Amino acid sequence: MLSIEDIRQALQEEDLKVLKSLGQNFLIDENVLEDIVASADIQKDDVVIEVGPGMGVLTFALAEKCGQVIAIEKDRKMSKFLRKEILKTGSDNIEVVCDDILKIDMPKFLRERGIVKYKLVANIPYYITSPIVKLFLETEVEPELMVLLMQKEVAERICASKGNLSILALSVLLYGEPELVRKVGRDAFYPAPKVESAILRIGNIEKKYSAADYQKIFRVIKIGFSSKRKKLSNNLAAGLNLEKDGAEKILSDCGIDKLSRAQDLEVADWVKLKGAI
Repeated sequence: MLSIEDIRQALQEEDLKVLKSLGQNFLIDENVLEDIVASADIQKDDVVIEVGPGMGVLTFALAEKCGQVIAIEKDRKMSKFLRKEILKTGSDNIEVVCDDILKIDMPKFLRERGIVKYKLVANIPYYITSPIVKLFLETEVEPELMVLLMQKEVAERICASKGNLSILALSVLLYGEPELVRKVGRDAFYPAPKVESAILRIGNIEKKYSAADYQKIFRVIKIGFSSKRKKLSNNLAAGLNLEKDGAEKILSDCGIDKLSRAQDLEVADWVKLKGAI
């Protein structure tokens, strides 16, 4: 576990800078580190993909328990530093990839390495949380498990209960089961971020529908949420070019209260709506 002084010294000696543009906040709390690793239920033959490894605190903790860690780091200087640290420790099961996670062709990336089963475990840059979650849930070969350290507000939105569901929450629930493992204070990082954080675990990930069906379900969800203050029947009528009576009949046929709003519906309701529409 690196202390604040360790980090400052490394930054100075290696001519590194903390890049706010990349959302770099380095984990310095050992309890949080242990909780991330424990939540991932790491096995000795697991392949783990990590996004934004930074100075490698989580990287090395994962490498001690799994078969292989693939650490994807956008910062070129930080990638170089991490490779030097790997050589110092003699670790032979860590691959550092210097690239932008959002520009990688993930199906090709996994095929080239022969990966058909893996876990995603990372302290992710908060400003690209939603794109990263979307990328890995929708890619051709999805992870069997995701454990992500992210902004608390986003984790809470993903884990919201019925009545407070959002497009983000539904986009996760359509693929897996999210769980807020624990909240994490600002003092667990250096430099301290401006927001509180949380560990989110998404388990039982699987594609239950075809790609075409997912597209249709998301289209209906987006229409349903087009105006959150309005009743769902009004949004459906406007988005599908229907009379209000027609939209209410679709809801009735699906066993959904015509007074419902989009945030009241669960995944099963949206799937029924897609079928009816």
